[in-house]
Amino acid sequence: MGKNNFSWLLLALLTFLIGIPLLDQLQLVPVRVVKALMFSWLVCIGVWSLRNSRRGFMVGLVFVAVGVTANLIFANVPSNALAYLSILALAGFLLTAIVCTLQQVLIGTDISLNRLVGAICVYLLLGVIWAVAYSLLDMLVPGSFHGMASTTDFAWSGDWLYFSFVTMTTLGYGDILALTPTARALAYMQAVFGQFYVAILVAGLVSAYIARPRTE
Repeated sequence: MGKNNFSWLLLALLTFLIGIPLLDQLQLVPVRVVKALMFSWLVCIGVWSLRNSRRGFMVGLVFVAVGVTANLIFANVPSNALAYLSILALAGFLLTAIVCTLQQVLIGTDISLNRLVGAICVYLLLGVIWAVAYSLLDMLVPGSFHGMASTTDFAWSGDWLYFSFVTMTTLGYGDILALTPTARALAYMQAVFGQFYVAILVAGLVSAYIARPRTE
């Protein structure tokens, strides 16, 4: 398996995570259509960055084709079936990207800047996929969360991204609350996983990268 360059994936993730809240704030353009285009940007750049992992690339390409098509149609013709298809395709792509990225982040002894970027990408991807899980849960069980202004934007709503990363970093502002047992379980699992990920994987990689020139 060839090595992937995760710089483009990181750029796509940052554009997505910064752009979605700005669109929610400004509302100067047809928000649903632009969000659909940003979603398409994320998955297309994401799958292209995995092109050196042949199996992951092919699987991701299927999810991208399904997700982008369903999402662009849903942006113009709202439909519950298209919303579910879009969100499941997004989840499938995110899982594929996480697995492919972790294979290079975890396996091997060489410490490079690309591995550090890959570790950051995994952390951001985990935040996005938990946002997908929260939005999907609220679609299936309405009222699972308190404080959500609207669920019409589903997975690419800035509210879900905000709640996900606030939970993963254990900030816990309390403006959005998990109410049902399943929602609470997802929240505390994310908090625990996020802290262990930073403490064990990212901290270890950064320490090894800093110490490497001294040992050499």
